[in-house]
Amino acid sequence: MKEEKYIQMLAQVQEQIKNAQLKTISAANSQMLLLYWKLGNVILQNQAQQGWGAKIIELLSADIKKEFPSLKGFSIRNLKYMRAFAESYQIPVIQQYNLIEIRLKTEGFSRNLVSQLLLSEENVIVQQPVAQLQNQDFNPILTQKAIEQSEETLFLSSILAKIPWSHHIVLIDKLGHVGKRLWYMLNSLEHGNSRNILTLQIESGLFERQVSNQKINNFTKNLPPVQSDFANYLLKDPYIFDFVQAQEKANERNIEEQLSQHISKFLLELGQGFAFIGRQVHIEIADTDFFIDLLFYHTKLHCYVVVELKARPFEPGDASQLNFYVNVVNDQMKTSHDNDTIGLLLCRGKNEVLAEYALRGFNTAIGISDYHFSKAIPDELKSSLPQIEDLENELTDIKS
Repeated sequence: MKEEKYIQMLAQVQEQIKNAQLKTISAANSQMLLLYWKLGNVILQNQAQQGWGAKIIELLSADIKKEFPSLKGFSIRNLKYMRAFAESYQIPVIQQYNLIEIRLKTEGFSRNLVSQLLLSEENVIVQQPVAQLQNQDFNPILTQKAIEQSEETLFLSSILAKIPWSHHIVLIDKLGHVGKRLWYMLNSLEHGNSRNILTLQIESGLFERQVSNQKINNFTKNLPPVQSDFANYLLKDPYIFDFVQAQEKANERNIEEQLSQHISKFLLELGQGFAFIGRQVHIEIADTDFFIDLLFYHTKLHCYVVVELKARPFEPGDASQLNFYVNVVNDQMKTSHDNDTIGLLLCRGKNEVLAEYALRGFNTAIGISDYHFSKAIPDELKSSLPQIEDLENELTDIKS
């Protein structure tokens, strides 16, 4: 009995040690980021006050290495990133970040609120540093220490202290809009995205495709507010299937096969929470066989998601077909524990006016989006489609 109690105690101690180690690592990362931010501000302030140019960073890097030869992270390149880090995130910006995070938490992390808060530069104030002593009755040294302490507390409580430095470098290199940067930070924290995933998301314009682009759906009319907001947020337009080897004349079945073969990449593009149920899922109605192109279950929305794929532009009849499948899934598969099924129609282009008219009158939740085979968004990322030989090789591999 003593041995059993000891094993329980040991397990408890081991768990506490692991938790402490994680907290220590997290705290060390936050302190390192704070140091980088402070050093960046020192460089900024001295360059502004002394009129020093870029050469001062080279000199500073060399002298730091002489004084602290075992320390890494103070190369010329990294010091320049520290300067950019501090320049981007002055106190007014950090205050806005913290206020936005508070609102997102207190207002249920409304996805519509994300759009409203982050889309405009006006929502994130960008100013030059800040701390001016206005009351001469205070001891300047003590007051400055109090200001520094409050600034440190503000930084450490912000999302900036929770994101790895490698992610910050990607954001500095690829995004100038500090509102969009905050969205990618929140998204990376929520989903545990690696630096490579973050890079791919930015290069494919995920923010625009998921947040700022106008989407065509009837979710608001046919879903409860919380589910409608979340479903609309999850929907992208367009989707980018850059792993699919296909020509302009490829048919739906061929594309479905490849999406199924590359299901991990497909799920990554769809977004977090999608679980793959099957392809060409058989249903029978009135002694007639029908086949759903792709069927998923979303673990956060708690509902089935029917995906119909068209290798051509949208036609009004497509919405009716998808509506039919959604109704069948609601009747035959949905249980009392599931929310209403959502339909997603993916087309090679759409006329928005036609699509909006086609959705009118349906009581099922349907969204319509474009999809592309290559990273065609934004324009500078366009690449040529593969040659027919590549397609034939891909299909041969699938069949074999």
